[in-house]
Amino acid sequence: MRKLIFPVFFTVGVLMLFSLTGYAQTSRKRISAAEANGTFRMDFEHKYRDLFNEIKILVLGGGKLRFAMDLINPYTLPDGEITGHLGKLDGEAVISGDTAIYRSSEFGPCRITIKFVRRGAIKVTQSGSDADCGFGRNVFSTGTYRKVSGKKPTFDSE
Repeated sequence: MRKLIFPVFFTVGVLMLFSLTGYAQTSRKRISAAEANGTFRMDFEHKYRDLFNEIKILVLGGGKLRFAMDLINPYTLPDGEITGHLGKLDGEAVISGDTAIYRSSEFGPCRITIKFVRRGAIKVTQSGSDADCGFGRNVFSTGTYRKVSGKKPTFDSE
């Protein structure tokens, strides 16, 4: 019986190790323009399910990409009407590998990181407050967004 315990535990341990490494997020050396270009959305749930945050991305080349964010922090008024605070940002980010970083000090220290985690999805993290990034009250870009269009986006200022 003892002779069987070690091989069983060893096999289970090896399988667990391989399964964990298969799910770990790894950084990629680069992503294609086709993967990056497009429109990404993060949908809200429940009573706000018709609302979403949206990010448009266009690879410019030379290690840069252009992006535009349309963000909202939805809430319900006492009379039941749904409204929200808004945030907009249009800028250029420096991309290295699968991660793009935007920095600004216009309103305060704002850093937005866009990581292409897998084909059709980005994970955005924001360092800096809503005000530091020029957004409305409690508006943040942080979250996981899914690609809804692969077309090259157009921007309001074009």
